[in-house]
Amino acid sequence: MTKVRQLPYGELAENGLNIRLAMEEATRCLLCDDAPCSHDCPAGTDPGRFIRAIRFRNFKGAARIIRENNILGATCAEICPQERLCEKACSRCGIDKPINIGRLQAFAMSMEKDMKFQVLEAGKPCGKKVACIGAGPSSLAVAAELAKKGVSVTILDENEKAGGVLRYGITPSRLSDDVIDQDIKAVTDLGVKIVLNKHVSKDDLCALMAEYDAVYVGVGQSASKMIPNMKGADLKGVDTALPFLKKARIANGKIGDLGNVVIIGGGDVAMDCASTARQCGAKSVTVSFVETWETMPASKKEVDYVVDLGVTIIPAFKPLEVIGDDKVSAVKLAAMEGNSSMTLDADTVIFAVGQKVSDDYKDIKADGKLFVGGDAALVRGATVVEAVKSGKEIAEAIAKFLQI
Repeated sequence: MTKVRQLPYGELAENGLNIRLAMEEATRCLLCDDAPCSHDCPAGTDPGRFIRAIRFRNFKGAARIIRENNILGATCAEICPQERLCEKACSRCGIDKPINIGRLQAFAMSMEKDMKFQVLEAGKPCGKKVACIGAGPSSLAVAAELAKKGVSVTILDENEKAGGVLRYGITPSRLSDDVIDQDIKAVTDLGVKIVLNKHVSKDDLCALMAEYDAVYVGVGQSASKMIPNMKGADLKGVDTALPFLKKARIANGKIGDLGNVVIIGGGDVAMDCASTARQCGAKSVTVSFVETWETMPASKKEVDYVVDLGVTIIPAFKPLEVIGDDKVSAVKLAAMEGNSSMTLDADTVIFAVGQKVSDDYKDIKADGKLFVGGDAALVRGATVVEAVKSGKEIAEAIAKFLQI
């Protein structure tokens, strides 16, 4: 019988590189003149340069390169889909295997923390002030870029801790509080003020725009979607991804008896739900999605991780209905091709079929000194590294508006 690995909720899945292993991995770099890996990073983190710095034991230089280009460098090292971006572009792919860019980035960020190395400095005050709504990835990037230009920035967030989806939408075994706190400290070290437990509605925007020179809305897609007209969706035991992940994070995994868990969805969020349920003590966890193994959107490393935890994966099946009287007892699935179907016992069903902007900020548009970006401006959610890119672009637009 195959032994299934069981990690307690929040325990990290793997250890990082030490100095010797990091040097060895960096030495594999071909030192390409055009550095295709750097061209394929949406946030411009520039792995070609920071890998060179590590190779020559310039760890502070590596940390500086990362942090100057990507304020969420520690976070992106852990959760960025490098296999689809920088590592896919690595020239070593044509020889053996790509440089492990994600682990080298995590190493450089760990050295930054160990050395207590503060890379960034606030710019000379320019007399302008900006409010950012939401303390998620794009707002943090906007705030950092503006603070470097001397803008006084205040972030307003409704939660008890900053980080947005980083804090409440990703399992801590994939992204720990320590890593999130490290990146947020890099932002607050620039003088950015973060006000927590402060909900800002659309009705509050006029007052904020009167108080600040510009206002940025970066609330993200904080509400989960549900499959329309899904029979049994209102039964007890049925949940959606983001509320489930947030509940588990706040309760540190102590969320009661989940029993047999079925998760609908094939993206990274579904994998986060699967690993979270497994680590919270679920009797069994099954993930089903409409895509095939080849076309499922989740990253390979996240799928490998949940499979290693004993999660069952069922591709190319769609949910027909959730079965139960008052509480869920089963889920009926149908094959995407052919006429076959199956019914799975379920005490908990979690739909991880996408996110959307909350109704409070639905259809919000940029207007004058009001700027909108990140997931709040997208039809679909973006990766964190794409949110950083969006934040940097919005910061430039705000700076241009403020004429600084």
